[in-house]
Amino acid sequence: MILVTGATGNVGSHVVRQLLEEGEKVRVLTRNPSGHAFADQVQVVTGDLTRPETLPEALSGIERAFLFPVLQGIDGFLDVAKRAGLRHVVMLSSVSVTWPEPGWVGEVHLRLERSVQASGLAWTFVRPDGLPTNDLVWAPQIIEGDVVRGRYGEAATAPVDPRDIAAVAVRSLLDGRAGEGYSVTGPQSLTQIDRLRIIAETLGRPLRWEEQSEDWFRDQMARHGMPAAGIDDYVDALTARVGKTAEVLPTVEQVTGRPPFTYAQWVADHAAAFGAAPA
Repeated sequence: MILVTGATGNVGSHVVRQLLEEGEKVRVLTRNPSGHAFADQVQVVTGDLTRPETLPEALSGIERAFLFPVLQGIDGFLDVAKRAGLRHVVMLSSVSVTWPEPGWVGEVHLRLERSVQASGLAWTFVRPDGLPTNDLVWAPQIIEGDVVRGRYGEAATAPVDPRDIAAVAVRSLLDGRAGEGYSVTGPQSLTQIDRLRIIAETLGRPLRWEEQSEDWFRDQMARHGMPAAGIDDYVDALTARVGKTAEVLPTVEQVTGRPPFTYAQWVADHAAAFGAAPA
């Protein structure tokens, strides 16, 4: 049986689904089991990654686990996991750990990776670039009108579909790909303006980008609860990507044997979230 933490998240939910498709037995850890619907064959255990005393039941009889990167409590999880006999942990990380200057986000994930490495458990790190799900923040503006207001419209990333991140994690779990750090990108370098154009084409609407000031952008990030250090890091990262082509890596196809999903495919699957009428 494989334990999945963060099973209701953008990536973890796909990890659960894909493991079931592979015929694996899956146990999920959640703080609120009554608040989420899981497939009947999933074993659901109540617990919290930040409270080690709640974890022994979840880890009992588990040899492999998908670990969501909690900022607090990872050492407690690892201690309980070792005592329970966990052999291999696949942790969701960030591609920023590989940058010459990882920044605030990268440093946080580096600390988590080092804790896992120091635990003595076999490990694999899955390090995605930006996720297209981040663009759902535009949905209210798109539903209300034809203008999306933002900052750094010419900043390019290679957004990677959560299904592809999950697929790399699942293959790591099932194939015993220990000791690997997989940087994962989508198949295309796309600016924010490019991505809005693809959304417009999918919806059949004339959407346009309206560039805003840095002060406006920082205020928006603060309103979403991002700490000051995180805002500085995000601004620096986007500034560095303006006018440049994002690196596109072959990781998804190399690990899974199939090409990654495109951004257009992701948008088509989430068109309703942007206000498209049901087909």
